[in-house]
Amino acid sequence: MRATAGFAVAAAVSLKIEPKKKTTVVLIRDHDVLDASSKANAKTIQQMLDSAVMVLTGENDPVRAFQRLITPEDIVGIKSNAWFYLPTPFELESAVERRVLDAGVKKENISIDDRGVLENPVFQRATAIINVRPLRTHYWSGIGGCIKNLIMFAPSPSKYHPDSCADLALVWKLPEVKDKIRLNILSALTPQFHGRGPHHYDRRYVWNYKGIIAGQDPVAVDAVGLEIIKAKRKEYFGHEIKFETIPKHIRTADIKHGLGTSNLDQIELIKLGWTKDSLI
Repeated sequence: MRATAGFAVAAAVSLKIEPKKKTTVVLIRDHDVLDASSKANAKTIQQMLDSAVMVLTGENDPVRAFQRLITPEDIVGIKSNAWFYLPTPFELESAVERRVLDAGVKKENISIDDRGVLENPVFQRATAIINVRPLRTHYWSGIGGCIKNLIMFAPSPSKYHPDSCADLALVWKLPEVKDKIRLNILSALTPQFHGRGPHHYDRRYVWNYKGIIAGQDPVAVDAVGLEIIKAKRKEYFGHEIKFETIPKHIRTADIKHGLGTSNLDQIELIKLGWTKDSLI
């Protein structure tokens, strides 16, 4: 009986469930990254990007940090976003490209593109993709974030529009991108927190948040971005208001498609730099 009891205890110990490791997301802000006209400071952008990636990789040197994500043999596509009113800042694109070059990738094996990725020779051969775009509300999906930014890899993007773009995570299973995404970056320098209609832009609904959100899990990065947008909407309007399109694709990407973590309780958010009015 003692032997049986001992076996039962041992079995219970072996079956002990370890707590799920949290997903890391870095939010870094800098008060001086934008000037009075909201133009980005390239040097500060580089420092912010470097700090975020060093924290994500555990390295204390920015080049070594990127070498943890990219190898000299990689062919790297930097998936940007070209929406006229709020594109990925050139300074952020350049900061990413600089570190990919520093990691040893040849210039001819790097390309920055958005709407032409399917025809771009570098993206057609890409072994690694860095996903970078601005954070904003979006008519079709509630918000535009890292998950949605890959939709231009789909031959027919409108295929993913039904049900508030709920199944956008399916784009991440396309052969052009599957298992290739090394880093996801949301530019939250000047996010848009409210909009009406497919291409609505109103300066009243854009603010100088002066941040960058980065992580390897696109769902977690978007979940943090969504929480900031929600908090800003409540602050601006004085109460919670519904999105014209509910951004359900973030939770669906987690619960249905297993792309990443959408639960904020399972995300370790590391905040660096300027903390005033962080909203999260």
